[in-house]
Amino acid sequence: MKYVLKKLLAMTATLVAVSFLVFLAFSLIPGDPAVSMLGTQATPERLTALREQLGLNDPVILRYLKWLFDFIRGNMGTSYSYSLPVTQMILEKIPITLTLSLMAFLFMLLTSIPLGIYTAKHKDGKVDRVIYIINQILMSVPSFFMGILLTFLFGLVFRLFTPGGYVSYTVSLSGFLGYLIIPAIAIGLPKSAMAVKLLRSSVAQQRKLDYTRTAFSRGNSINGVLYHHILKNALIPVITFWGMAFADMVAGSIIIEQVFSIPGLGRILLTSISNRDYPVVEAIILLIAFVVIAANFIVDIVYRLVDPRISKTS
Repeated sequence: MKYVLKKLLAMTATLVAVSFLVFLAFSLIPGDPAVSMLGTQATPERLTALREQLGLNDPVILRYLKWLFDFIRGNMGTSYSYSLPVTQMILEKIPITLTLSLMAFLFMLLTSIPLGIYTAKHKDGKVDRVIYIINQILMSVPSFFMGILLTFLFGLVFRLFTPGGYVSYTVSLSGFLGYLIIPAIAIGLPKSAMAVKLLRSSVAQQRKLDYTRTAFSRGNSINGVLYHHILKNALIPVITFWGMAFADMVAGSIIIEQVFSIPGLGRILLTSISNRDYPVVEAIILLIAFVVIAANFIVDIVYRLVDPRISKTS
């Protein structure tokens, strides 16, 4: 319990630090939200009045504290561009980005675990070498470029889906999930290749240890030793990677949404950056930071449960 409390306090402190740095950064970069909002109607009098209304004339620290206290109470502010509550805008887009991230994560698990185990069992075999080469290629391809390749292959060549033909989950859940399959694969493929390589290396390392040789000397089969002894220990570093991978997939989803014209958090984030819509940008970035930190927190807890040695040293 003490360990969990320490992690929660560290997580909270990190989020506060991130929120302040993000707020400070957007307060210092060039650009005036008031000018973006008024456009051609920007006169000195109107600019002064709007800046006063938005609180832009207050010192940075006072604006940050006000924004932070409002944020804690669930009030993320109002969008400068859309004149809508930021909370409402984000809640409408979260299901899209989160579903895409979870589908990519599930794809990574379903492909990397069996392939990782297979390559570990057949290390240095012909199939293992082929998978190793494919993994090296996939790991070197960014997810957004992978999305472009998959769009060309499955959208234009095989015509399995219509590029840009996004279907909202409010219209058709099956159509929504079906359209997200290819973007999820584009996000998950590079991470799956990394997970396969990591699991293969981890199993190979465990096979060299004394407890593995002892298990073999007792007449256990390869499968028996692998599934009852090696795999539990080999998965420990892989679990850490999974947590980091999911956090990366959330960020990757925001990028890949632009390739597939998916109206998730990525679209309003880029639009808000262009329009100097800082309340929206700050809220989305802090949300991404929360996902990353929360994923690492969950990994630490799971890691502690899987590996009792951590409980004894912390």
